[in-house]
Amino acid sequence: MRASLIQIAVEEGESVESRRGRAAALVREQAGVADLVVLPELWTTGAFAYEQFAAEAEPLEGPTYEAMAKAASDAGVWLHAGSIPERAASDAGAAGAAGEGEGEGRGEGVLYNTSLVFSPSGELAASYRKIHRFGFDKGEAVLMGAGRDLVTVRLPWTTVGVATCYDLRFPELFRGLVDAGAETLVVPAGWPERRRSHWTLLARARAVENQAFVLACGTAGTHAGVPQAGHSIVVDPWGEVLAEAGHGEEVLTVEFDPAKVSTTREQFPALKDRVLGLEPPRR
Repeated sequence: MRASLIQIAVEEGESVESRRGRAAALVREQAGVADLVVLPELWTTGAFAYEQFAAEAEPLEGPTYEAMAKAASDAGVWLHAGSIPERAASDAGAAGAAGEGEGEGRGEGVLYNTSLVFSPSGELAASYRKIHRFGFDKGEAVLMGAGRDLVTVRLPWTTVGVATCYDLRFPELFRGLVDAGAETLVVPAGWPERRRSHWTLLARARAVENQAFVLACGTAGTHAGVPQAGHSIVVDPWGEVLAEAGHGEEVLTVEFDPAKVSTTREQFPALKDRVLGLEPPRR
């Protein structure tokens, strides 16, 4: 199986429409090169461009959906199209509804950080609303709602578990994905350069503890003054780095054998020794 991680640069001065077209062209270039293509988190706006979230938010089946569906179909690839700022229908029960307490989103729907996964025919195979929102008491944490559902996608070669950026810091999410059958963990991100060492460390940790492949795709460039880490990375179930990008825009392509997940879990069956989290604690 071959995967291409498109580490697209997000820079001020380029319109969302221009970047959308450029990303679609990069996806089409992977025809005959990759089986799975991955884009980063919030590449249309930039993950730290908080002031643009509301202005650039789009419905699930909006212009990015249409452009990526066509690009996946044209290239004949499975496409994890990264994530978009989604403006959903109003959801009074959403945790942390967009702009709650600040007026943003009231009567206009709720914002989510939503990933889109397309089949080679251009059909939407899955969508995932990011569960863990970054920012503590500002930014994404207050501007966007929290997703509730774990998402896996069955590809012909492997079952993919979907997570996004800050999710990488929460191992219980990935345990849940593994329990749901995930063998390959795909993590689009807009990770800052100042915490790049955490990015690499956590990607390898999630691979080792879950005995799964990790495909972590970040952005290049600068989001609202925040330099991005780049360094997209592919890690095998033993924690070995199979490929790693540099700092700038590039396409990182790697071939790997999904069967290594099952052989690793058979040779070193650590997951079978799990105790905590499998049943309620005794009182």
